[in-house]
Amino acid sequence: MPNPDLIFAVAGVAALLAAILPRLLNRRAFSLPLACLIGGALLYLLPLDLPDPDPVAHRALLEHATEVCVLISLMGAGLAINRPFEPRRWTSTWRLLGWTLPLTVGAVALAVHGLLGWPWAAALLLGAVLAPTDPVLASDVQVGQPVDSETDDDEVRFTLTSEAGLNDGLAFPLVFAAIALASAGGGLEWAGHWALVDLLYRCGAGVVAGLLAGRALGRLFFRAQVSDLRLAEHRDGFVALAATFLAYGLTELVHGYGFIAVFVTACTIRAAERTHGYNAVLHGFIEQIERLFTAWLILLLGGFVITGGLAALTWRGAAVGLLLLLVIRPLTGWLATLGGRPGPRERGVLAFFGIRGIGSLFYLAYALGQADFGVPAEELWAVVAFTVLASLVLHGVTATPVMTRLDRLRGRTDADRPAAGGAEDSGETRGDGAAGNGGGLGDPGNAEPVRHP
Repeated sequence: MPNPDLIFAVAGVAALLAAILPRLLNRRAFSLPLACLIGGALLYLLPLDLPDPDPVAHRALLEHATEVCVLISLMGAGLAINRPFEPRRWTSTWRLLGWTLPLTVGAVALAVHGLLGWPWAAALLLGAVLAPTDPVLASDVQVGQPVDSETDDDEVRFTLTSEAGLNDGLAFPLVFAAIALASAGGGLEWAGHWALVDLLYRCGAGVVAGLLAGRALGRLFFRAQVSDLRLAEHRDGFVALAATFLAYGLTELVHGYGFIAVFVTACTIRAAERTHGYNAVLHGFIEQIERLFTAWLILLLGGFVITGGLAALTWRGAAVGLLLLLVIRPLTGWLATLGGRPGPRERGVLAFFGIRGIGSLFYLAYALGQADFGVPAEELWAVVAFTVLASLVLHGVTATPVMTRLDRLRGRTDADRPAAGGAEDSGETRGDGAAGNGGGLGDPGNAEPVRHP
């Protein structure tokens, strides 16, 4: 039995470092998640009585811990988006969701079946688990704080934020398909129910519930007739947690996808009173909670790796993860954005930064509690953990320099372009000034925004 006093002490140190490190790592090619990963590995090398980081033994606990972390991140992402919901202005997001997500799932499933020889149910599960861009660890390349300007989100940060906000929910039908395939022993009699219920109904219920919850809460926050109920005047940041859990819980009660509902709720609250300072209060609180949860979870991931969690990983399993990060996501992301709003440089960044993280851990933990996929759980965890680890390192050291250079190049281009309509017409919109940071675990000290002259 681990020493509870030691756990409290370690949790306190981790929370303190989650507040200090982002400022120390500001503008460096070294992210807070990467620091937490290394810290967790070093911590578990010490002869301390720490909790066992085995996801197989503690699957249910890990499922709920990662679930809460993803929910909080989705609320933060929705509250940060400054661009109004206009379908034409979200075209890059639709392209990534409509093309990159399903193509990635299919390509990963084929790679898993071909390289590892796993059953199709396990291959589909791994494709669904690893396909979504993570809303937690992707914060280094997402939009920053909510501001008054509706044009302040550059195309790269906006697209990666909105993609991460929606594709975590849209991956759920694919996870359910893998569960149904495993439960049916390979038959397809489940397909009709899956299409009608798991795909159409649950996605639709998530969107509708999110809109209703967001409008009701937005009216309460900003326009309640009784001033004591007009929460925006009292500036309580923890209300963001209330909105998160309320939208999620009510949606799940009607068997909709709560992940979709939480992101839609956040965007709807943001749109209720776009220029009100209470948006920044809500986002600031939720961002701090997200950073705290993520620091703790990444510490455990470091402990999992250093205590032999990757012992079941083969070179073929590692090859699947590297294929996803270096070939499949970049290729499908590039193809999906051809002919769209982003310019060539922005397309490359969008395609490359398909960050995998906490969401993948949640989906795998959830699925393993629902069905047997014919593959040892240790092997599934080894492949997913390796992919998350590789993504954390690869994207953690490249996010700040790449986004800083993109902002610099974009600012240089904007300086040579007429002020009226320049960025919008070319598709190379200006940066939001958060070089290497989108809130959450990124640098909280945003750089000065690149403005049109």
